[in-house]
Amino acid sequence: MEKDIKLVVSSSPHILNYESTKSIMWTVSIFLLPATIFGVYAFGIYAAFIVLASILTSITTEVIILTIRKKAICIDDGSAFLTGLLVAMNMPPSVPLYIPIISSIFAIAIVKHAFGGLGQNWANPAVAARVFALFAWTKEMTTWSTPFITDSVTTATPLGASKVALVENFGIGHITSATASSGGVSASGPLEILRLVSPDVLKTDVTYFKLFFGLKAGCIGEISIFLLLIAAIYLIYRKIITLEVPFFFLGTIALFAWIFDGLKYGQGFYAGDPLFHLLTGGAVLGAFFCATDMVTTPLTVAGRIIFGIGAGLITILVRMFGGLPEGVSLAILFMNMLTPAIDRFIKITPLGYIKPKKT
Repeated sequence: MEKDIKLVVSSSPHILNYESTKSIMWTVSIFLLPATIFGVYAFGIYAAFIVLASILTSITTEVIILTIRKKAICIDDGSAFLTGLLVAMNMPPSVPLYIPIISSIFAIAIVKHAFGGLGQNWANPAVAARVFALFAWTKEMTTWSTPFITDSVTTATPLGASKVALVENFGIGHITSATASSGGVSASGPLEILRLVSPDVLKTDVTYFKLFFGLKAGCIGEISIFLLLIAAIYLIYRKIITLEVPFFFLGTIALFAWIFDGLKYGQGFYAGDPLFHLLTGGAVLGAFFCATDMVTTPLTVAGRIIFGIGAGLITILVRMFGGLPEGVSLAILFMNMLTPAIDRFIKITPLGYIKPKKT
């Protein structure tokens, strides 16, 4: 007599997927390493200490909290490592070591475990840690180093320099057509205004090539758009990242920059430089590797589209009108907080659901 076969009955959907939390976390971490290593190469050995301090602190904090909570210690799932890596990637290369250390503790202990641990965090821990550090140590978090220079030379990011130049070099927050016609100094866009201030502020000229390949000041892991995009393409291929959030995030930044950013340079509507905004700051790092966190983004495609548009809109508003030159982390954090509301109003259609016919 054949053995009775036991069947497990559960609700739909029945999905077979060999991906696990562990494989996802380590895959993302591995493919972020080239951009991180490039940042260390560009800024020097001290940047490596920042990376190591962030990762080791995250893992140590994870072990301590799990021990206190009497939970199984499972640091091999890679979540603490990835959080520490992202915290480091979002740090300026000359920041004092206590800042990434405290930020990593904040990310793991407060943002992650205070709300239940892995899978229950209300925001991306690394993004929340960066925002925390930005407001706690604003000066240190907005001090930048020139890449590929042996001696540490303080500089500005292209995004920050273009914003400051409009005020300091021209005395106003934007260039009007009257300024240009009266014989005053004028610039047609961010690259041109950076050419005017480069010798004194950036110590180098700025081109799209340099912005794309990482020959610019910025956070350790955000400068090489080229390496970040290679990682993103592979993760999209593996379906670890879905396209809705980054596409609409970056698309919204590009669209609004094209429509409105030219006004600051007296060029009118539809004369902005969207490529400059995409290649500077943390737009690519944030859109592909922070805003796509599975726990803190909406469940539905429509919800993720709303998330991406909202994050892109907030980012460009901060860049154009805010006191800070960059708004990516703030935008992602704000949309993380809106995710439960988005999921509440845009719900998943149950598998097999048939809409009742109107009588």
